[in-house]
Amino acid sequence: MKLINGVSAVWRLSLFGLMVCVLIACEAEKKPGDGASIPPANSALEAHIYADGALEVIDFSVSHLSAAFTTLNMPVHLHPLENLSSSNLENRPPNQVIAVLFSDTDAEALKSMETMTNTNQDSLGSEGYQLVADNSDNKIFWVRGKDAAGTMYGGLELAEQISLHGLKGVEPKTENPYMAMRGVKFNIPLDVRTPSYTDMGDAGQENIATVWDYSFWTHYLDRLAEYRYNFVSLWNLHPFPSMVKLDNYPDIALDNVQRSTTAFKEYYSTQARGYDDPEILNNVEIVKTLSMEEKIAFWRKVMEYAKSRNITFYVVTWNIFTYGTEGKYGITDAIDNPETIQYFRESVSEMFSTYPLLGGIGLTTGENMPDANFAEKEEWAYRTYGLGVLDAAKTFPDRKITFIHRQHQAGASDIARKFSSLLDQENIDFIFSFKYAQAHVYSSTKQHFHHDFLGDIGDMKTIWTLRNDDVYLYRWAAPEFVRDFILNIPYEVGKGYYLGSDQYIWGRDFLDKSPQYSGGLEIDKHWLEWLIWGRLGYNPHTDQATFSKLVAKKLGLENVDRLFSAWQDASMIYPVVTGFHWGEYDFQWYIEACNSRPGPAETDSGFHDVNRFITLPPHQSTDYISIPDYVAGVERAGTTPPEVVALLHRYTDSALKKSMTLKSTSAPTPGEELSRTLEDIHIMALLGKYYAYKIEGATALALYREKGESKDKQKSIEALENAAYYWEKYTKLSETYYKNPVWFNRVGHVDWDELTLEVAKDIDIARQAKHEAR
Repeated sequence: MKLINGVSAVWRLSLFGLMVCVLIACEAEKKPGDGASIPPANSALEAHIYADGALEVIDFSVSHLSAAFTTLNMPVHLHPLENLSSSNLENRPPNQVIAVLFSDTDAEALKSMETMTNTNQDSLGSEGYQLVADNSDNKIFWVRGKDAAGTMYGGLELAEQISLHGLKGVEPKTENPYMAMRGVKFNIPLDVRTPSYTDMGDAGQENIATVWDYSFWTHYLDRLAEYRYNFVSLWNLHPFPSMVKLDNYPDIALDNVQRSTTAFKEYYSTQARGYDDPEILNNVEIVKTLSMEEKIAFWRKVMEYAKSRNITFYVVTWNIFTYGTEGKYGITDAIDNPETIQYFRESVSEMFSTYPLLGGIGLTTGENMPDANFAEKEEWAYRTYGLGVLDAAKTFPDRKITFIHRQHQAGASDIARKFSSLLDQENIDFIFSFKYAQAHVYSSTKQHFHHDFLGDIGDMKTIWTLRNDDVYLYRWAAPEFVRDFILNIPYEVGKGYYLGSDQYIWGRDFLDKSPQYSGGLEIDKHWLEWLIWGRLGYNPHTDQATFSKLVAKKLGLENVDRLFSAWQDASMIYPVVTGFHWGEYDFQWYIEACNSRPGPAETDSGFHDVNRFITLPPHQSTDYISIPDYVAGVERAGTTPPEVVALLHRYTDSALKKSMTLKSTSAPTPGEELSRTLEDIHIMALLGKYYAYKIEGATALALYREKGESKDKQKSIEALENAAYYWEKYTKLSETYYKNPVWFNRVGHVDWDELTLEVAKDIDIARQAKHEAR
């Protein structure tokens, strides 16, 4: 951002406004007796903000703070921090409200805060802040950050408190980040020639143009900053041809952005092979005309903007994929190909030369190394990514580079030995990445997959991958679940987390039928879900009232308790069902359609029928008792299937009653956001009703097959008939607002109408059931 006389362009609201600000600032700094005019005590309040206008990170919170004051009908005047002095604070007109934003590097501002407020400095870590609120007649607010990022977060907190509670309601607060790294996992569809895992689905195809849209990134990054995220990880199978140009491999750099126009197959390899089939690459269209130089300029601009929001970009890959090279220069995906190894090494190093603000790079081994053993995989990873990062670290000795090694099909301690030269390099931060809850964060607040990993990692650090391959369509919000989840994540070895999906891309919405939402950002539609994860990652003790008040403000409600309770009840259907019916990976279970790929479902359609609900066991970290164990009378403490059914009914009955009451008592024309939130709550509750009756029917069916009592068979038939009734209500209401069918890269085409036929078959299975005498 360009600076004029040390003040950023963001602050130049208008020529007239600037003149007014200068005049008022001069008057405020005059001493009594030198001609300063003192307005009467009952003059309207006006806001004066002192901050370092040369720092765009702080600018961002200043813009929010200005907006908060403006909503109180207060004129806002902006001043450089160097103009702050004790005299212009102590002798200011009584109608001035002052906000001072500074970091610990500004000794004068720190001294002024301590002197004027008699407040001690709280201990702050990186990105931490202290808010001191003198909201008496003096009306001075001090935002002290450990660094510019902390000042930004403190300014956002002050702006939020003013908007929610007014000037008198601002409370002092000190916060330090609970998790240092709070990020997103973004599977990025750069081009049909350089795909990501998610490209083989509608979400990927619809968002190829989106990720080359600068306005998307500015809006998206603003939201992430507001929600306290500080990094974005871009995941792609082989991003280099779309992001860098190599001197030794110039023909690999790809001009323009292409998308395939072919009629895609339903199922592609879960190992991402075959994305370059001839019918895909021979039928393409250009969605954006960009030279390689323009692509590089684009991503530099995006990363520069991200920096102004305290957000760092990382690039993460799966290996060995060579999409986009088309066999040029002898490059293949063979693990022992020396040309491939050299090409990857130079590509990794060039990423850091091309993008000065790139924070780091990560890799996964084992995705396309089918015949290689552990040692061969890690040798390849070291000779390519490891040496490439070392090359960059030596070229830029003053630059901190993060190297992320995903622990996947490999042992952490063995990896550390192989990459010891990177661990010893002072300007390289070597960290692991581990898939903490497999594909489903919405399964249980406690997870168990990391136990062996913790024993292997020693004193090294990791980023926890949090995969949401559960919630795609509906607005989800359950802060207490997320709070417990985050607090259960092993803290000492964790650097932080990234949240995202492998079956969906959180870009622009393409499923909503409403013109108001179609094409909008997913992070706006699912605003509360993303806000909850970000804010609780920063401070897991953020109270429930904060979220409730933000909901009330967003939706225009005075009393939000009923809505918020209904919203949480409906959202809890996801972890209860997925915790009880546990399909570990994304291709093994998708709750919003009750389906997966055919193999895990054990049905030709991929629908999880009543038989699969009997045989598929619960998540190991829950206390749910499986249907077979319950039928067999296995004695152990835990929640039985009938108790799971009762729990689902409690959640769904509560959500339905409260949401329907809110619908009937809302204004004749409620706001669109409130109306759609209520509809999503209603839809999720109907889905929960379906699963409650399905689990009841599956349990009764298993009991009948084991014991032969006709009452159980009849109970199963009735429960599955009820399930079918609620499934039809669920799908019909969903189709009112959302497009059908949808092609997902892992579970294939989801068509609610076709699945309704599968739901009806469950009733036939129960009717035709036989007692299995032993």
